[in-house]
Amino acid sequence: MLNGIEFLHKEMFWALLVIPLAIVWYVFKHKEQTPELKISTIKGFKIEQSWLPRLKPFIFGLRLLALAALITALARPQTVEVSSRTKTTKGIDIVIAIDVSASMLAKDLKPNRLEALKNVATEFIIGRPNDRIGLVEYAGESYTKTPITSDKAIALSALRSVEYNTIIDGGTAIGMGLATSVNRLKDSKAKSKVIILLTDGENNAGFIDPKTASELAVEYDIKVYTIGLGTNGMALSPVSIINGKLQYGRVQVKIDEDLLKDIASVTGGKYFRANNNRKLKDIYQEINKLEKTDVEEFKFSKYEEKYRPLALLAVALLLLEVLMRFTVFRSFI
Repeated sequence: MLNGIEFLHKEMFWALLVIPLAIVWYVFKHKEQTPELKISTIKGFKIEQSWLPRLKPFIFGLRLLALAALITALARPQTVEVSSRTKTTKGIDIVIAIDVSASMLAKDLKPNRLEALKNVATEFIIGRPNDRIGLVEYAGESYTKTPITSDKAIALSALRSVEYNTIIDGGTAIGMGLATSVNRLKDSKAKSKVIILLTDGENNAGFIDPKTASELAVEYDIKVYTIGLGTNGMALSPVSIINGKLQYGRVQVKIDEDLLKDIASVTGGKYFRANNNRKLKDIYQEINKLEKTDVEEFKFSKYEEKYRPLALLAVALLLLEVLMRFTVFRSFI
């Protein structure tokens, strides 16, 4: 019955304390208020039992119910129907450029660098419901895995299918990966355009210089966050393929951090180094905080007053009390 009802003036319920006090007063005082006639004997009188005197407290009960209804009405019961509408400004278009060279299968991150990246990037994409996401793969060359899209199911499906393969030329073409990402964003009308470029190596392939690609990003007002992935020192990495199976060995980790820092600095982004799974996750969380999409929420409240039925009930109970007092119980009160 009271589901969804709120009271505007809850302090009025303190007045209900009057009711138990009135009951106590009635119990101790009602006999003194009843007229008495003292006679020496009742012999000669015809005695008839009547149920009306026993219902005398009913009159007082009506008054208490009327008082309770009136106090509840004064507390201003009302139902509130809240509706909301969200307005998202032009969001952020993001391209995640992923290095898929053989070294991304190194096991210094668990289970390997590429899978660790995919796990963290999945959480990142899910946490950007109002933005468009695209994916670019690069090794010795680059190509678009999926263009920027607001359909997160497509982006996540494309991310899950990212894997090392021998179709793309070997090497690490950072410049080409960056240039392809810029190409996906250059015509975007979003308020902010961002590239997250991840690599675990040095630029040693491709025909586009990374600095040239950086200048293109600046020209199209695209910010680049760069991530160097891999532990310091040696890492267990693929060194050859024998009978179709990768062979692993200890390999020196070589990341061109100066280049990645320069790309980030020139484009207004930031460089990060991820040498374990926890750090990689923290980096994506920091980028998530740095690049926020403005979402406005408008709430509308519709109030419906519920005190009128209670006030009418209080009046009806009082009228019923007066009516019964001067009719049925007239001879006994």
